[in-house]
Amino acid sequence: MRLAFSKYEGLGNDFVIVDGAAPGASRAVEQAVRICDRHLGVGADGILVVAHTAGRPAMLVVNADGSVPEMCGNGIRCVALHLVRSGLITDTRFEVVTDAGPHACHVLKSGESGLVEVSMRAPSLVPSEVPVTGDAAWRDAPLSVGGATLHLTAISMGNPHAVSFDDVGKERLRLGPLVQHHASFAHGANVGFARLLAPQLIELDVYERGAGWTQACGTGACAAAVAAVETGRAERERPIQVRLPGGTLTIVVGKPGDRLSMTGPARHVFDGFIEL
Repeated sequence: MRLAFSKYEGLGNDFVIVDGAAPGASRAVEQAVRICDRHLGVGADGILVVAHTAGRPAMLVVNADGSVPEMCGNGIRCVALHLVRSGLITDTRFEVVTDAGPHACHVLKSGESGLVEVSMRAPSLVPSEVPVTGDAAWRDAPLSVGGATLHLTAISMGNPHAVSFDDVGKERLRLGPLVQHHASFAHGANVGFARLLAPQLIELDVYERGAGWTQACGTGACAAAVAAVETGRAERERPIQVRLPGGTLTIVVGKPGDRLSMTGPARHVFDGFIEL
């Protein structure tokens, strides 16, 4: 069986997009590990299955290891550009349903390369919603892991995040996986190591669930911006530039309880067929 696909990337975070209505879509999900293999398959950080139910688009994310996360910030920008570029949606403003709820998208620039603003869900530091152990929110909370003490802010962006502003250097390569699988995080965590370079400017590396060290993580950038605001390192309602290995995202953290704004690029790379 042959299944058509489109390859997209957002800041180097790359995806295989398939039509959820295609006969082979479910088989592509089952074969995600093979398809995402960079030597034996198409090569990607994940598969994005796009469905059109009653005219309302939806996105299912499948990571390169076959796991299914709740949300992907870079992925939703790619899906939004794909929907407009392919003519599936004629408006430039619409909602995309995800396992973390609906997200409003605004395609500011379309074509082979685009720019997309996404209204991300409101962040939560409530431990039961992250989820993370404890009764009080984690804001620079100390966690002993791997013989070190990291100070972490735990945040839900619809998926769990742990952000540290500790200067650990290359030790992050060892500590990231340890934090991700720590017993404090019932569903694991996307682990961000952030550095404040200037007011409203953050440099970020993310160890992502299901993908490992990644070129970019949209929800991770949002979580880092929230962590900076919640710990007094950055200001609300002003753009925060989050610099990732693959490029920069612009995040605006509003008032407590408000949705976040994430703006960044997406790019169509090529189309092809997968043999299933």
